[in-house]
Formats: sequence, C-alpha cells, structure tokens
Amino acid sequence: MLKKVFTLLGAALLLASCARKTSETSQAAAPKNFGAKVEAKNALAYEALMPKMAKVDSLPAKVKGKVNEVCQKKGCWMTLVSDKAGVPEMRVTFKDYAFFMPKDLAGKHVVVDGYAYVETTSVEMLRHYAEDAGKTKEEINAITQPTREVSFEAAGVLVTD
Repeated sequence: MLKKVFTLLGAALLLASCARKTSETSQAAAPKNFGAKVEAKNALAYEALMPKMAKVDSLPAKVKGKVNEVCQKKGCWMTLVSDKAGVPEMRVTFKDYAFFMPKDLAGKHVVVDGYAYVETTSVEMLRHYAEDAGKTKEEINAITQPTREVSFEAAGVLVTD
C-alpha cells in the first residue's frame, strides 16, 4: 500500500514539473505586444518626433525608441530615449491604465503607438515619478521646478528586442 502512495506521489510531482516547464516555454514564446497590437512598419524614429512636436500640441504617432527607465512599482510608465545623443527623454503612459510594462525593460527597443503631446508636468508629479523610479530622497527633494515636455500616451507597445 505504501509503495502505491509513493508511486502516485512521484507521478504527480513529475506531471507538475512538466506542466511548469511547458508554461515557462510558452511564456518565452509569447508575443511581445502589450495593449493594442502594434507593428513596427512605418514607425517614426524617436529623434524625428521632437522637431514635429515643436509645431503642434499633440500628434497621433507610432514611434520607435529605446526604453531608459520603467516604473519600478507597477510598470505603469516608462521613458524613451534616442540612440542619438542630445535628444530629451519622453515619458510614456498607457491608455486607460489598461496595461503595464515589465519592470526590467530598460535598454530594450520598443515601438509605441498612440498620441504624443506637450504638457507641463508639476513638481508634485515629477517627484511622484522619481519616487516610482526608486530615486533617493535627496534626488526627489532636488526637484523644485515644473517641466514643459513631450509625453506620450500609448494604446499599444511592441518590444522589438
């Protein structure tokens, strides 16, 4: 009787182990889209967006860039930068707070599809973002001025690498 119990227990552990490996494999092969489906075709280089934003308040756009930072609390925002020096970063939030990004996405290239817009970000919100990013108390307290900047609301994100 004891032999049957151990045999059944061993079989259950083996099946559970196989199921977990299958799940891990399927996650690795999962699509790299978050939110609405995005294709890389016809995406504007991030550094090409900035001159366009100098003339308008908002613009529908599909933009490719490199992730610099991701909210470390939830993944509810990220910042994009250009591979070229001298282009300011752009904060990306997600439409209707409908999806989040992996917290370890920094350094990866993405395509975001949605709206770019110019806004003034308050000191309070800048400090909130700094806290979410894990900045020190000193770095947070050093934020004393609002910033006028280009931001982006993405309906979807495609991770390209």
